[in-house]
Amino acid sequence: MFFKNIVCPACGAACDDIQVEFRNGEIEAKNVCKIGNSSFKAIKSPKRIRQPLIKNGDKLKPVSWEKALEKTADILVSAKRPLLFMGSETSCEAHEVGLKIGEYLGAVIDSNTTIGNGPTAMGTQESGKVGATEGQKKNRGDLIVYWGTNPLESMPRQMSRYGVFPRGYWTKRGRFDRIIITVDPRKTPTTEASDLHVQLKPNSDYELISALLTLLHGKTPHPSVEEITGVPISLMEKMLYLMKNCNFGAISVGVGFSSSIGKHRNAEIAMNLVKELNNYSRFTLGVLRSHCNVAGFNQVASYMYGYPFGLDFARGYPRYNPGEFTTVDLLREKDVDAAFVMCADLLNQIPADCAAYLTEIPLICLDIAPCPTTVASNVVLPGVIDTMECDGTFYRLDDLPVHFKPFTTSPFEFTKSNEDTLKQLFKKIKEKRSHTGLCRNP
Repeated sequence: MFFKNIVCPACGAACDDIQVEFRNGEIEAKNVCKIGNSSFKAIKSPKRIRQPLIKNGDKLKPVSWEKALEKTADILVSAKRPLLFMGSETSCEAHEVGLKIGEYLGAVIDSNTTIGNGPTAMGTQESGKVGATEGQKKNRGDLIVYWGTNPLESMPRQMSRYGVFPRGYWTKRGRFDRIIITVDPRKTPTTEASDLHVQLKPNSDYELISALLTLLHGKTPHPSVEEITGVPISLMEKMLYLMKNCNFGAISVGVGFSSSIGKHRNAEIAMNLVKELNNYSRFTLGVLRSHCNVAGFNQVASYMYGYPFGLDFARGYPRYNPGEFTTVDLLREKDVDAAFVMCADLLNQIPADCAAYLTEIPLICLDIAPCPTTVASNVVLPGVIDTMECDGTFYRLDDLPVHFKPFTTSPFEFTKSNEDTLKQLFKKIKEKRSHTGLCRNP
């Protein structure tokens, strides 16, 4: 069978033009990058988790679906302060059910945002954001700034579909109608493909943007900024001239931007710079999110409870305080006594001391393939691959919702999707809460 317009679940670009040929158990994907191709191969991978597992001694043993759900519900209900980590490799519909479970249990709920682009989300809360869709960048953008990211390696189709090479309505010559600036401490394939590489010193993003704002206000920055940032003032002036005189400019920031010293203040001042550049030209700022639906959790959580990540329901209502209710901080302070990790290899993404504590507490994992998190888990639930085996919704990196339809069905009789798995789990949790009379939010 041949299928068109399949959504790729690999990264935040969520490419929706994938062609898939699926026959005799073999799969071939077209219009897909190497990263996306590996995601499609996972559907028939011999390493895929195909049955529920429970740890017996030091080894995971196959069990029935009902027993695995019972064990999962027992762990979450008996925990005084559970952590639900809603990974991004699944649909917004599953995130919604997970958030409801967390509210019911009085748990802490977090997502991949806390490890990656969380500071950018916090900066948006501080100053707002002038945004644009990727399609607008394709049709209008004649100046693209990549700041703290290397999309040519991490997200190649963003450049080929939207950012650099495609021909748009007002950029009919594609790459020849665009100027590309890359701000990065290192030399990367993206910097080599750029017209201007601003090679600043690590952790000096805030100072560079401050200097650009100073120049924008018609004043000369203090000469010490050259030593601090490693960027000559003349190069800053050249960069600012290009930004002021374009027709439509777009800054795309990555994890390198939000993880340097300054954190959310980097994002805040960058957005202030973009707002002031709009006095001279059309200018926007966006985030190149590395995970496919990391923007989706932020959207769903904000819509339901007003906060994008790191929600604490211990008092029966949502509280938000990054640095206290976020995953790494909770694990470092040993402030949770159980964890449910869904569609993410959390153990491989956090500091060693946090990972060590995660292995000491009851741990449940829902995933499609073995990883460090599944190895350390007490219960492993097999996951369903979104966009391929069930329908749902992703949010693209520009916060645009993309609905996807599958080209095959779930390989399991006991669940149709990750959303279905969480609904079954939620039912079990309610039954156990009602029997014990400990329901916090009936």
